Amino acid sequence: MQLERNILLNPGPSTTTDTVKMAQIVPDICPREKEFADIMRPMRDEFVKIVHGDIEEYTSVLFCGSGTICMDIALNSLLEEGKRALVINNGSYSQRAVDILKYYNMPFLEAKQSVIEPPNLIEIENILRSNKDIGYVYITYHETGTGLLNPVKEVGKIAHKYGAFLIADTTSAYAMIPINVYEENIDFCMASAQKGIMGMTGLSYIIGRRDIIERSRNFPKRSYYCNLYMQYEFFEATGEMHFTPPVQTIYAAKQALKEYWDEGELQKWNRHRRIMSAIREGIDRFGFREALERSVQAGLVTAILYPDDENWDFEKIHDYCYRHGFTIYPGKMQNHKTFRLCAFGAIDEQDIKRFWHVFEDAMRENRVSIPVVYNEVDDE
Repeated sequence: MQLERNILLNPGPSTTTDTVKMAQIVPDICPREKEFADIMRPMRDEFVKIVHGDIEEYTSVLFCGSGTICMDIALNSLLEEGKRALVINNGSYSQRAVDILKYYNMPFLEAKQSVIEPPNLIEIENILRSNKDIGYVYITYHETGTGLLNPVKEVGKIAHKYGAFLIADTTSAYAMIPINVYEENIDFCMASAQKGIMGMTGLSYIIGRRDIIERSRNFPKRSYYCNLYMQYEFFEATGEMHFTPPVQTIYAAKQALKEYWDEGELQKWNRHRRIMSAIREGIDRFGFREALERSVQAGLVTAILYPDDENWDFEKIHDYCYRHGFTIYPGKMQNHKTFRLCAFGAIDEQDIKRFWHVFEDAMRENRVSIPVVYNEVDDE
């Protein structure tokens, strides 16, 4: 079957291979069959191995839902009675963590930080030193709204120094940037199949320490569906999800994992870097400005400032690109007008070169000045 190929430069879902798409076409099966459980058992171990965890110490727990479900589950399931959470808030996705904690009326502290540069480690340590009741520290590994790479290793070291553990939202870094949970002091991380492994939307997973998950059986239960220990316990006993899994999505994830290992961790990361290099070549050629210095970016997402041109209309540019097979995405930075380009998915640098040709045609059709014009430097 010949499938139309669209290039998604949004932050997920990502462009997938035809083999991953076709892996979903399988005979109907009840997900309670042993045959289906036998797919998920090794998959759980593979998710741990991607971040170099020992499967005796770390495990993965699978859930049906988008990446936000893992945020919800980790935040509400892993806070012990009498403890508070600490959220390092420096972007739209860490703000989402704050919003989740508020919805559950959970006790937490918020370290509000700049959205355009790494957080202040001294401030974070001062909070932990002054508050002995912090149970975990929550940080976004790669802030997808801006492209900022956070100092997870250093924050994890500080958290451990004061008896807290670290939860890192790795949704937009997992299986793209090489991650080692031991070297980066990560106790829990998370991802979704539609991003790093280049699978399909609907399957997400939390990777974390077995000893803490076991201990969490005695933590307050704040949700019935979104509880980490309940799902973990059911997996351990039966090899199955507690509730109906996304069957076809899991078949796609199985194929995506095979392709991940076939490509190789470092080779895949090098491909993502090639893609971002091609994105930056176009940014420089057309004179665009980025919201963040490249030195603090993870190298997977960049937020590009709108030019000061009366003819610039993001929706028109987006629609032109979309009609020609490329999807670009609006920004997610308060007080900044930006759009994002992402180096995710089953693409490579030649796709980006084709994209910039289409993008240039879109600007010319809409009479946007080339190179683009800025009246003054955009500050935070």
